[in-house]
Amino acid sequence: MTELKRTPLYEVYKEYGGKTVDFGGWELPVQFSSIKEEHEAVRTRAGLFDVSHMGEVIVTGPDSLNYLQKMLTNDISKIKNGGAQYNAMCYENGGTIDDLLVYKIEDNHYLLVVNASNIEKDLSWLENHLDGEVSIENLSEKMALLALQGPLAEKVLQKLAGSDLSKIGVFKFQQEVEINGKNALVSRTGYTGEDGFEIYCDSSDAVELWKAILSAGKEEGVVPCGLGSRDTLRFEATLALYGQELSPDISPLEAGIGFAVKLNKEADFIGKEALKQQKEQGTARKSVGIEMIDRGIPRHGYPVYKGEELIGEVTTGTQSPSLKKNIGLALIKSEHTELESELEVEIRGKRLKAKIILTPFYKRGK
Repeated sequence: MTELKRTPLYEVYKEYGGKTVDFGGWELPVQFSSIKEEHEAVRTRAGLFDVSHMGEVIVTGPDSLNYLQKMLTNDISKIKNGGAQYNAMCYENGGTIDDLLVYKIEDNHYLLVVNASNIEKDLSWLENHLDGEVSIENLSEKMALLALQGPLAEKVLQKLAGSDLSKIGVFKFQQEVEINGKNALVSRTGYTGEDGFEIYCDSSDAVELWKAILSAGKEEGVVPCGLGSRDTLRFEATLALYGQELSPDISPLEAGIGFAVKLNKEADFIGKEALKQQKEQGTARKSVGIEMIDRGIPRHGYPVYKGEELIGEVTTGTQSPSLKKNIGLALIKSEHTELESELEVEIRGKRLKAKIILTPFYKRGK
């Protein structure tokens, strides 16, 4: 058996009651108290996540902009210094290698934040397609990443910060922000549907910052959170998860992240022709939101039917802690995606009624 990887915070999980699971080869906390409690904390107060398993890759060099324009679907030329952008990296056939964030540190200097289970695959793909004067450096093991999410995140983190965090706008970041005396890159992108910050720090500073943030937020009811609530939060906000909504067999257009695919940018990025064809002809499948009519929870991989026809499958589903409803995302044939139309989800051998509903399921302030 392969030994599971651990983040720099592994040793403190137990201190806070963390229950760990194997998540893509990493031993990570699924919860500390309960998924529902942690979910509620992030929606109403704030929660702190250890997401140090994510990968960080630095791309530099005089040709780095042209190179990233070739490798990624979004328009990298639109990112200003101190800005972040959501992106996809695709195969020639339009299938998704990964979804990722690109931070522009300065001209010819970018930070890519990739999914943990894809670090090696992404690096290999990037290195095999190197073009011009470009250097790639994998910093994943040197960096830790904490995410403080929720409406009180700014109030709590500001107690420890050496500068004004309100100046960091959405999808923006600042380098060398002092947090509890430690240097960190602090961004405001979020993966929960709430306001919040990502704190990229040196691995050796992670434990101290984790404890300092929880201590600073004690009065506000900030709690440590695991992967369970991270999943229910991102799902309610209808944010894609690689391996479920996105995969080598699912294109960004099918998954509903077409906003990150700029087919009109000049650069011929890898997968552009296939995605252009999908756009022009219409995708054969689409991701839709579903709500169960009959009692049952739709789960990843459950088949979806229209009459006797198998039309797709559930990519993510759960009982929504915020909405108190059994809902899911399903990738189904495009001709069956009309709002409010009924379909059936096969749950434990029984076909149960569901209907197509609007997404996102949850929007902050609504």
